[in-house]
This record gives sequence, C-alpha cells and structure tokens, in this order.
Amino acid sequence: METTADHQKKGRQAAGHKTVTGGKTDKALKELEARCEALEREARENYERYMRVAAEFENYKKRVAREMDEFRKYANESLIKELLPVVDNLERALEACKAEEGANPQLTEGVEMTLQGILKVLEKFVVKPIDSLGKPFDPGVHQAVMQREHNDKPENTVVEELQRGYTMHDRLLRPAMVVVSKSGAGQENPSN
Repeated sequence: METTADHQKKGRQAAGHKTVTGGKTDKALKELEARCEALEREARENYERYMRVAAEFENYKKRVAREMDEFRKYANESLIKELLPVVDNLERALEACKAEEGANPQLTEGVEMTLQGILKVLEKFVVKPIDSLGKPFDPGVHQAVMQREHNDKPENTVVEELQRGYTMHDRLLRPAMVVVSKSGAGQENPSN
C-alpha cells in the first residue's frame, strides 16, 4: 500500500523536482507528512462525528413522530373523561324511566336515543366500555368498592358493576367500580 510520503515523492518526481535527501528538506517532508496524517485523522473523526449526529437526528425524528401519533391518539382524552359522567347519568335516567310504570314513553325513547348517540360518538374515538360482570377481578381495570358473599360465584369475581369503566385505544380512562364476590362464612378456608 502506498503511503502518503510515497505519493508525495512520486508527485514531486513527476513534476520534475529533484529529491534531496538530507537536512532541511527531509525535516520539512516529515513535518508535512505528520501534518497530513493529523488532518486525515481529524477528517476521519469529523466524519464519524457527522455519522453519529445524523443517526441521532434520525432517532429524534422517529421519536417526535411517535410522540405526535400518541398526542393525536389521545388528544380528546380529557374531554371524553368529562363526558363519562353524562353517560352515567343518561344510563341512570333510562333505568329509572324503564323501572317506573306510567313513565312517558317518548321521554324514555328520547333519553335512549341521546345515550345511543353519545355512545356512537365515543365509539368513533375508540372509547370502549369495560366488560366486568361475571369476570375475574382485575385491579388493572377494576376498582373494588366492596365485597359480597356469594356461594354460587368463584371468589374474586365481579358480581355487580356500580359504575362502568372505559378504555380509549389501549389506555384506561376510568376503572369500573365493582362489587367482588368472596367465599361464604360457612365455607372452610383451604389455606388452613
């Protein structure tokens, strides 16, 4: 492999320069070679630094794009959280209308249509109710507010839903407030 010094020597010979060995010329040549090597090393370091910065910038662009997707995905989260109590009230009103004899059927129908309309809007934003009744208690999506003895249900099963829980995409908006079964007092505890 041809070194920088060999390359420079050939360049001088091709230009008609005589190579003088000795004293000042040799010393000057070595200084130029050292300077050339230092500049090559610096150029290599600068290129490596450039490549690192370019990679960091690519990672930055990907991170910003991910953050923007997350922002868009959950931008309406606070508004939807504020609407959930309205949905709860409409569900309670509908239950009360259906439970009361002689209730105005047009009023019941209007409340039901309003509730269905809001639920469709929530569905468009990928808001889904958490299915809790009869499911095992999951502290990640359920908030147990009380326990009730139940002999016909396995222990830690949701037996009543006091307030429905909701998720948006894969994120919990509100946990379901539930009543969880516990074994009857007359049953033996298997851990004894």
